[in-house]
Amino acid sequence: MTNIRPTGVKADRTKQVVTISWSDGKSCEYPFAGLRANCPCVECKGGHENMGTPFDVELLHSAENDQLTLNGVAAVGSYALQFNWSDGHSTGIYTWEYLRQGCEG
Repeated sequence: MTNIRPTGVKADRTKQVVTISWSDGKSCEYPFAGLRANCPCVECKGGHENMGTPFDVELLHSAENDQLTLNGVAAVGSYALQFNWSDGHSTGIYTWEYLRQGCEG
């Protein structure tokens, strides 16, 4: 994974998905609700002892929240994305490695 990098990121608010293209040619769709449900922040993970757990691919595709929208997305250095969700949450930092785990399912 260390050599695989994103080559493009697109948020489609109509379809409610973020699509990431990767340098190995793979393209993956991440539903908004599944991304939000997989938030890697300490608050969402339930404490520091749960930090670093793998991306839950099943939850990515099963989470539902029709009310959730994406207000914005920002790059965090050259290693991650930070999403600003309509529910007011924006502290999760999704590293490229973490997001790629969600692509493997």
